[in-house]
Amino acid sequence: MSGFIHNHADVDWEALQAAAVQAMERAYAPYSEFPVGAAALTHDGRIVSGCNVENASYGLTLCAECVMVGNLQMTGGGKLRAFYCVDSNGKVLMPCGRCRQLLYEFRAPGMQLMTSQGIRSMDQVLPDAFGPEHLEEQL
Repeated sequence: MSGFIHNHADVDWEALQAAAVQAMERAYAPYSEFPVGAAALTHDGRIVSGCNVENASYGLTLCAECVMVGNLQMTGGGKLRAFYCVDSNGKVLMPCGRCRQLLYEFRAPGMQLMTSQGIRSMDQVLPDAFGPEHLEEQL
């Protein structure tokens, strides 16, 4: 899997932002009125995206990252190597803690995220994370 490591110079961050904005425009956010869009570049060059989908039972709301990972699986699976999330103005949003964990599960080695502080690694936005490798240690 070390072949998946890439630097941020070979990521089209503008295309990811545009895909996230397009996803945000499809959000279902009648309760919060806070539409969110997320997009990611896969290790094989696809862009997958998702939007938040709210529910009257607030706890059932799906974050944009959840929908995006569902789309990742539905379109062939794989690993994520670059990620971008936006609000209704197209400004960068950081994933919540739950979504950082979700992204960690589906990351390619060296995955990068656009943040309000610039490009960061998954390890920087979720240090000391728990993941599948910890379950394997128990076997």
